[in-house]
Amino acid sequence: MGKQESGGEGEESSLPLFESTSARFRGIYRVFASTILVGICLIWVYRVTNIPKPGEAGRWAWIGMLIAEFWFSLYWIITQSVRWDVTYRRPFKDRLSHRYEDKLPGVDIFICTADPKMEPPTLVVNTLLSVLAYNYPTEKLNVYVSDDGGSEFTFYALLEAASFAKYWTPFCKKFNIEPRSPQAYFALHSDVHDVKYGQEWLEIKKLYEDMKNRIESAVETGKIPEETKMQHKGFSEWNLKVAKNDHQPIVQIITDGRDTNAMDNDGCRLATMVYVSREKRPQQPHHFKAGAVNALLTCTDENFAA
Repeated sequence: MGKQESGGEGEESSLPLFESTSARFRGIYRVFASTILVGICLIWVYRVTNIPKPGEAGRWAWIGMLIAEFWFSLYWIITQSVRWDVTYRRPFKDRLSHRYEDKLPGVDIFICTADPKMEPPTLVVNTLLSVLAYNYPTEKLNVYVSDDGGSEFTFYALLEAASFAKYWTPFCKKFNIEPRSPQAYFALHSDVHDVKYGQEWLEIKKLYEDMKNRIESAVETGKIPEETKMQHKGFSEWNLKVAKNDHQPIVQIITDGRDTNAMDNDGCRLATMVYVSREKRPQQPHHFKAGAVNALLTCTDENFAA
């Protein structure tokens, strides 16, 4: 049995990582390009053999046309080096990730939002969930959500998303779901009869609708459930002195990919998810989105150094 397994691994390691295919209808294009080249040569011959003699009208205009046509024709001929034999190379992503999974780099993804009214937290949550479901090792995936509005409702939405991700991420990977944004996916597949995995589809959709309703209800009423506030100490950052343009820096780790207890329902680690709201003071320029991105870069550099 061991020999069979090692033989299978050896066979897999010998499989190519990329596939090269030639473009279709290359012969037709080559015939077309050849006729163009013949036409270009005939134009050159005509221009050179019919140059007006010195003193005749239009001599310099003719020479100018000859030079222009020569340069345009030369450009076209040079570009044929990349058009004459077009080859497409497609990587086998599954083989690459399986063979070099240990060597894949860590990836930091930034999601920026600024106002929970203009950019509803459910919109941010859908973006976040689509990123968390990437086909990439989750222990090497770090997602930073920059909330430039400093809203506790956005923070609350991320906590809800982290709980829902435990179901959504394995669901996406199991059935190869596309698109991976729940809102877009359920809008595209609005009927249980459109999918083959009906029961699981119904369960996931109900979980998503419940999460969405809780977030929207909190935003509309302006109140976050007290039991949720008691469960996460991060809400202590918000008090009566916190305003959109006047608050201290807030950094909260929602899920830590290094934590062996941060698992989804299939026992796989969840990606690291961090809420960041940089310090803003009325008397200090904040440089809008550029300032938010600079704060994110500083935050990720510090984490990398640690």
